[in-house]
Amino acid sequence: MPKAVADDFLTIASGIRVLPIVHGSGDFAIRVREELLARPYDAVAVPLPPAFQEDVEEAVERLPEISAVVRQDVGDEGFSFVPIDPCQGVVAAIRTAIGERIPREYIDLDSPRFEAVQGVFPDPYALKRVSVERFSAALLPAIPRPSEGFQTERIAWMASRLREISRRRKLTLLVCSILDWPWIRDAYRRELEAPEPEPVFESTASHRVDPGTLLFFLGELPFLTALYERGRRELTPDDNLSVDGIKELILQARESLRGDRPKLAARVTPSLLATLSRYVRNLALIDRRLTPDLYTLVTAARQTAGDDFALAVAETAREYAYAEPLPDVRDEDDPGVFRMGVGRADIPGWGLATVVNRLPGQATTWRTCRLRPRPQEPERKRWLQRWDPYGMCSWPPEDDRIESFHRHVKEQARAILGADLARSEKFTTSVRDGLDIRETLRNWHTGDVYVKVVPPGRGSIEVVVFLFDVPADPKVYTNRATWYAEHSEESTLAFYATDPFQNMIGPGIAQAQYGGALFLFPARPIPEIWTDSRIARLDTLEERLLAAGFLHSRDRHVAVVSPGPPWASWRRLARSYGRKIVHLPLKRFSGQMIERLRTFHVLNGKHVRSFAADYIREL
Repeated sequence: MPKAVADDFLTIASGIRVLPIVHGSGDFAIRVREELLARPYDAVAVPLPPAFQEDVEEAVERLPEISAVVRQDVGDEGFSFVPIDPCQGVVAAIRTAIGERIPREYIDLDSPRFEAVQGVFPDPYALKRVSVERFSAALLPAIPRPSEGFQTERIAWMASRLREISRRRKLTLLVCSILDWPWIRDAYRRELEAPEPEPVFESTASHRVDPGTLLFFLGELPFLTALYERGRRELTPDDNLSVDGIKELILQARESLRGDRPKLAARVTPSLLATLSRYVRNLALIDRRLTPDLYTLVTAARQTAGDDFALAVAETAREYAYAEPLPDVRDEDDPGVFRMGVGRADIPGWGLATVVNRLPGQATTWRTCRLRPRPQEPERKRWLQRWDPYGMCSWPPEDDRIESFHRHVKEQARAILGADLARSEKFTTSVRDGLDIRETLRNWHTGDVYVKVVPPGRGSIEVVVFLFDVPADPKVYTNRATWYAEHSEESTLAFYATDPFQNMIGPGIAQAQYGGALFLFPARPIPEIWTDSRIARLDTLEERLLAAGFLHSRDRHVAVVSPGPPWASWRRLARSYGRKIVHLPLKRFSGQMIERLRTFHVLNGKHVRSFAADYIREL
C-alpha cells in the first residue's frame, strides 16, 4: 500500500489520524510508540473517560509496577478497570506522550456502567511483515457493527469529542480498538449528535496488582511483559520479542529447573529443545496462530520433556521480573492489592466482585492441562507415616522397560563376545566374512589380501551388571535389596539405590534412583546378596554387586555396563571366581534413556498399582 494511500486510509479528517490496535498486544504497543515518535503530533486521544485521567497517569508514571485503576459500576456489584500494562497500546500511548510532553485527550463516554466488547483477531505477529494499515484493511470487512445502546452512544460521543479537538489541535492521533475505529470515522463524517451523558458519582481508585495473579491480568505473559520493559529501559531491540521472548522463556525455565532438580534439567538437551521448538510451532499453526500461547508451550514441554519441565515453563511464564514482593505483614494504612482471576477479582476494601476490562483485547479461552505438581512437605510426611514396611512391590511399566533394555544389553554383549574370537587370514578361495582392510593395508608391501573369519559365538550370558555411578557413595545409596521375579519374564534383581522414603510422590508411592543393579535371567532364587557372608569381605558397593554376579552366574562371561573401563580390582575379582568381564561403556546408550531407566518407584502393596499412574510422572 503506497504511503499516501495508507495515510489517507487511517485519516479520519484533516488533522485527525487513527491507529487501530488490538488491546494487550506487545507488538501493537511498539507500533504505537513508533507512530508517536515518527510524526509531530500535538495531541493523543485515548478511549478512556476524563474521570480516569489523574489516576491512570499517576499509575503510568509508576511503571514498571503493574496497577489497576478501578471504579464501581452504579446499581451493580461489578467493577470496571483500566489495566496499567506496559504491553497495552493505550498505556504505551499515554506513557510515550508523557515522556514527549504531548497533551493527552480522554474522549470516552463516562457512563455509570461499562459494557466491554471482545473480538477474535489475527495474531499481531503479522505486523512483522504487514503494516498496521494493511492489517486494519484486512479486518475491515469482518468488523461487526456496534450494538444499539451503550456501544453506539459511545461511538457517537468519541466522534463528537474528536470534532472538538480538531478545532484546537493541528495533528491528533487517536489510539483505539480495531473494532471501534471504522464506526468512529463513520460517526465523525456523518456528524452524529452526541448523546446526553448520565451523571457518574463513583470515584476511581488505583491499586497494585498481586504479582501472583498477573497471568490473568496482563495481555502478554508476565515473563514476556518484563522483556518488553527491559528492552525499553536498556534500549535493546524489542521488535521480535513475541518469538525471541518465547525462546528466552524456555531457556530460563531450564535454568530454574537446574537449580531445583539438576538431573532432570540435564535431560533438556539442545536436541530436545530443537524438537520442542518444532512441536510448539506445529501446535501454534494447528490453532491458527503465528505465536504460541501458554497452553501450547506447557503442552509441548510436557510431551517432550515431562511434567517437571512443563511445570518449570508454567512457573517461569508467570514471573514478572519487576514485581516487588508483597510484605509478610500488611501495614494498617495499606489498602491491599488487586488480585485478578477469571472474570472476577478480589478488590481492596470490597472483596470478590465481577470485573470488566475497559481495554478488552483478544477473546480468551481457558483450557485444562493436567500436570502433576510435586507434593508439599506435609503431604509427604503423612504418606510416609502410613507406609506399611511389610508390603512393597514394583511398578510394572518400569519393570517391562528395564527388562527390555536388559535383554538388549545381553544381545550387545553376545555380539562383542563373538567379535573377540574373530581372526584374519590370507585370502585363498573365499572372502569368508569380508575383507579385513586394516590387515590388508598393514601387509600392503607383500601384496597379500586378508579376510575376516568370525567363528560362531560360544557360550551365553546369564548375568548383566549395571554400574551407573562409579565410585558409588554408600551414604547416598542407602537402599540395598534383592527382589525376586513375579513371573517367568522377569529377572532376579539385586540393586543399591537412593532412599525412596526421601522422595514420596504419592500415597504409598516412593521414588528412588539406581546406583547399580544386577539382573539374573532366567530368574531363580538366590540368597540376599547384601547379607551373604561369602561376599561380605568386599568393601565397595560395586565390588559386592559384581561378586554376586560372578558367584551366581552359571556362564563364564558376565556383562558389565559402567561409565569407564573395568577397574583392575574388578578383573582380579572376576578371575578369582573363574569369570570374565564383557564390558560395555555406558555412553554407548542415550544419556536421557539411562536417566529414565535409573529412576524407579516402590509401591506399598499391589493394590497401589491401580492408582499409581495418577502420581507417577513420565520422565
